[in-house]
Amino acid sequence: MSIQLGILIVYVVVLIGISWWSTKLQKRASGSKMLSYLLAGRNMPAVVICVMLVGLAVGGASTVGVAETAYNAGFSAGWYNAAWGMGGIAVGLFVAKFFRKMSVKTIPEMMGLMFGPKTRFLSVVNQLLVMISITALQYVAGGSILKALLPDIFTFQGGLITTALIFIFITVVGGYWASGLTNIINVVMIYIGIIAALINTLGVFGGMEVIKLTLPPPSAAWFHPISGLGIAVVAGYVAVMVTMAITTQAVAQISFAAKDEKTAKWGFLAGGLIILPAGFLCALFGIIARSQFPNLENAAMALPTIAAQLSPFVGGIFLASLWAADISTAVALLMGCSTLVLEDIVKKVYTKPIKKEHELLVSRLTVLGVSLLSFLLALTVVGILRTITTALAITTSFTLLILSDIYFHKLNRKASGFWIVLLSLLLWVIWTYLPQFRIGPALIYMEWVGCGALFILFAIFAKEPANRLVPQVEEK
Repeated sequence: MSIQLGILIVYVVVLIGISWWSTKLQKRASGSKMLSYLLAGRNMPAVVICVMLVGLAVGGASTVGVAETAYNAGFSAGWYNAAWGMGGIAVGLFVAKFFRKMSVKTIPEMMGLMFGPKTRFLSVVNQLLVMISITALQYVAGGSILKALLPDIFTFQGGLITTALIFIFITVVGGYWASGLTNIINVVMIYIGIIAALINTLGVFGGMEVIKLTLPPPSAAWFHPISGLGIAVVAGYVAVMVTMAITTQAVAQISFAAKDEKTAKWGFLAGGLIILPAGFLCALFGIIARSQFPNLENAAMALPTIAAQLSPFVGGIFLASLWAADISTAVALLMGCSTLVLEDIVKKVYTKPIKKEHELLVSRLTVLGVSLLSFLLALTVVGILRTITTALAITTSFTLLILSDIYFHKLNRKASGFWIVLLSLLLWVIWTYLPQFRIGPALIYMEWVGCGALFILFAIFAKEPANRLVPQVEEK
């Protein structure tokens, strides 16, 4: 058995053990078993909040996806993760404490409280579109990693299936506590693996000066912080990630699960700072791959191809770290998707209260169903960062409406919610399927201009104010 495979097996066994142990935390929890499974009983400490955010942010898009973009655009691809970090900091500064005051479990539930049931339903559609798309990308990244580093064992399809099985096991068995506790291991593994691999890679290929000499001219442009992507795209990354971080269910759910308001705030601030450098480190792998392997047919293989050149031990650690990035993101996303489906769809269709002895079973079946759906979607997804940043722009409507409730409630109108959420979805459809009508370099610009204009029109001409979000008595 190879060293790489041995390290991967040990890592997987540790994660499975933590997930299994997490079931004991659920059994010991008082009150609702469903709340314990989906939100860790709203009792997560700051360190777990921090690693939940970092694990969610630093996934397949932040490693394999950033290297893919850097293969063609250089160092500026790292702004994807820097923008993610800014989003986490923005949540900590402006909304984490507010979210923790609420006893809600989902963003659509908040939208329903403000604007009514139609807006809540449409919000579920939008949120699921975003998060299931991102989850599918984690399967794609996981399959690519396993195929590249262990080609004698895994095909791409085999890597996809193996990745899916581990994702599903952790979420179905351990729930939100498993997601948080495994992320402590994952985040440590991610940064150790990236740094060790980068040092080893520079040694293998003769150092940065040698690498610069073999890059397409001008070599200096590959390391420019902006020029590869351009200021409009970089600004678009920041706009998308800050917008997304405030109101995507998977991020908001971390706030909902915090032990208290202070824990939510400081966990997000610390997590945002830790996220910032990861993308730029991974962008270096893409640049090195362009230098040494200029004719790759698929740029998504840039980072896995570099990883295959490492020493067996470092390669094994790096393989585990890349997989850790995938797992940490996918598990949090699957839990977020499952909470949406359970709270905003299942409980609305099946109106009778779910018996306590059936709560865990229903929760786990929901996780299993969402996991299988996202796996099927993974078979069709290409272009990691392009797919993600387009889907994330849909969250503009939620961010606009929730921030307006917190800071500008007098301008919020009850009639506006449904139409602004619908417009955000329609703009995504236009951008995706009718490219001749695109305005600006990224969808996020169309979203903010369109949703902002509609918000102002309703503020001027509509009269009935939206309901105010207020703290509620917590479910126990």
